[in-house]
Amino acid sequence: MSMLENMQNVSINRRSFVVGTAGLGLAGILAGCSNGDGGSGSASGSSASGTFKIGGIGPTTGAAAIYGVAVKNGAQIAVDEINGEGGDIQFALNFQDDENDAERSVNAYNNLKDWGMQILMGTVTTTPCVAVSAETNSDNMFQLTPSGSSTDVIGGQPDADGNISIQRKENVFQMCFTDPNQGAASAQYISEQALGTKIAIIYNISDTYSTGIYNSFKAEATELGLEIVSETSFTEDNQTDFSVQLNDAKNAGADLVFLPIYYTPISLILTQANQMGYAPKWFGVDGMDGLLTVEGFDTSLAEGCMLLTPFVATATDEATKAFVDTYKEQYSETPNQFAADAYDCIYAIKQAIEAAGATPDMDYSDLCDTLVETFTSSDFAFTGLTTAGEEATWSDTGEVSKQPMGMVIEGGAYMPLDA
Repeated sequence: MSMLENMQNVSINRRSFVVGTAGLGLAGILAGCSNGDGGSGSASGSSASGTFKIGGIGPTTGAAAIYGVAVKNGAQIAVDEINGEGGDIQFALNFQDDENDAERSVNAYNNLKDWGMQILMGTVTTTPCVAVSAETNSDNMFQLTPSGSSTDVIGGQPDADGNISIQRKENVFQMCFTDPNQGAASAQYISEQALGTKIAIIYNISDTYSTGIYNSFKAEATELGLEIVSETSFTEDNQTDFSVQLNDAKNAGADLVFLPIYYTPISLILTQANQMGYAPKWFGVDGMDGLLTVEGFDTSLAEGCMLLTPFVATATDEATKAFVDTYKEQYSETPNQFAADAYDCIYAIKQAIEAAGATPDMDYSDLCDTLVETFTSSDFAFTGLTTAGEEATWSDTGEVSKQPMGMVIEGGAYMPLDA
């Protein structure tokens, strides 16, 4: 049995995207809700207005703004749809900018508590999410992150030696895949599709997200007998010149380079590789999403780049098409997977509230206990934009079990990659 089947019971192939859950239709009237300006709260974290108060945190300015803005927008679309239905469940969304900084993220969390937040949808990026999840755990505030993928976010995960340094944060859940699952899935996909015979890895040694994926990829690649011929790294302070890393990969004869990093350094790597006449296959993970938006980048260099993702905007199922159309109409751009994950977070929270019979006047701690029990229940499952038409479930580890997909950049667009 493959590592993924053993860990998460997921496989990587092209799926039909048929989303059947109630509430996912996007044809509803887009009604107003909180635009993030805040509002009056209560000391107990309950809402007397009949509206559940959801907080969001992520970078809407700075280098990582593409992720935070996407999450904010995707969540807002979901909130507007739900409120527009006029049902018993209504949401107010207050989204705070943290500039991808852990200290600012914690400050944003405290601001949201003052506002009266009852549920946190966030944070967006990993390092701030680790910091904030420690706070929500102490407060017993329910937290569902769309994209904070490190195991340190949820805690309770053993390291390579089997030791657990961060205890399980029982209030924290992930909509995204954990870093180990991304790394293992990538190695399995490369092996099954025979994409490379000699593999190089370039990773950010100063980034929790990157190193987590790197470690799990390397472990699974070794298990599968993949030949890793080059392993080089860089840091946040040294990510402009990749000549050393690329020359090492080229001299080692690597025909595929694995890039468990974000899209900005990837754009530089592709540009510099082209300048030196090095043209291997490129394979990334969800951090590669956004590559085609880099200002000044020659997007033709991204042709053929492959990555794993839970969402492809070019999918033809009705739910995806409706979401993409709405997103384009409101924000004049194509949504990425982070927007879709945030959209799914809001609907998963709504479904859990409905299943539990929770009410807005509940104290946030009591609401947290209720939602944790619901999310980990054996009969709770969610089908959304990022679940490939199948049910996603959560274990008491906080991890989500859902289907990833392969994606390739073709003709300047992200396209499903057939298995």
